[in-house]
Amino acid sequence: MNIEKDKTEDGIHEPNQSSDSSEKQTVDEDNTNEIGEQESNIGNPTYEELFDKREELENLLLRANADLDNAYKRTLSEVEKAHKYGTERLLTELLPIIDNLESALNNMSENSSEEDKQGIELTLKSFESTLDKFGMIPIYPVDEEFNPEKHEAVSMEKDDGKKDGFIGNIFQRGWELHARVIRPARVTVIKN
Repeated sequence: MNIEKDKTEDGIHEPNQSSDSSEKQTVDEDNTNEIGEQESNIGNPTYEELFDKREELENLLLRANADLDNAYKRTLSEVEKAHKYGTERLLTELLPIIDNLESALNNMSENSSEEDKQGIELTLKSFESTLDKFGMIPIYPVDEEFNPEKHEAVSMEKDDGKKDGFIGNIFQRGWELHARVIRPARVTVIKN
């Protein structure tokens, strides 16, 4: 056994480690090759794994597109409703003015001039035409059967000329905005 010794500054001789380092390098290379093979297996999925991943991504894409489409439709619907019913509160606030004008026409004294009556009628027609432009339709149920969705029963009355369940007198007409009842008509219902 031949061991080569190196001389150091303090005079101590150490064996040469050249053969040990070459063995260590060979072991390191073997470990690196094994790790590289494992990584290459991880980096290269099988055909089945790729196919499953593709299907999963396609499903996610379809769901995302469906969600986007539903959000778009919902937004369009909400914007349409906002345009249709955005003025509902204002129009509802105008209804008492129309009620007051109708009441003024019905309760005019005999001393009132024809010009006063015509002025109130023109003002009432102007209000009604304005409401009509915004989609407000009056509910004035003459000779109709009572409908709880459109009519509010105030009381019952007898009238031999009308059938049970029909409208008697109308105290206040109702209003609809685009087929949505804003205020039901206040009526009496016939019960013989």
